[in-house]
Amino acid sequence: MLSEAVQDYLKSIYKLGRSPEVETMVSTTLIAERMGVSAASATNMIKKLAEMRLLEHRPYQGVVLTPAGVKIALEIVRHHRLLELYLRQALGYDWDAVDAEADRLEHAISEDFEDRIDEALGYPTVGAHGELIPTKD
Repeated sequence: MLSEAVQDYLKSIYKLGRSPEVETMVSTTLIAERMGVSAASATNMIKKLAEMRLLEHRPYQGVVLTPAGVKIALEIVRHHRLLELYLRQALGYDWDAVDAEADRLEHAISEDFEDRIDEALGYPTVGAHGELIPTKD
């Protein structure tokens, strides 16, 4: 089981490293800014993630997720987007509350719960904000 902090870093690096055509390197500075931490804190987590083989760190260039890191990040993104949609459609949450609530819940749901939300929503492919929901695979 990965910590919430590890999951949050992977999700953030995944989102920061995506461009329309290709995955790009993400700088330590950009990661620190997104996570709201010092560059030293971000560097420490980057080293930890590299030791776990979830990303590759290239000094003075940045980081890129490994396939294992991408897989974990996509699972967290999928949880988040399904939760946002469920909170909005099924529970009537306001737009300004769905993201924060999904951030809290994305780490805690089981795969069974994810499947049940997916089924209850009719197997959506687009999230509450119009972004694609990653597939289970």
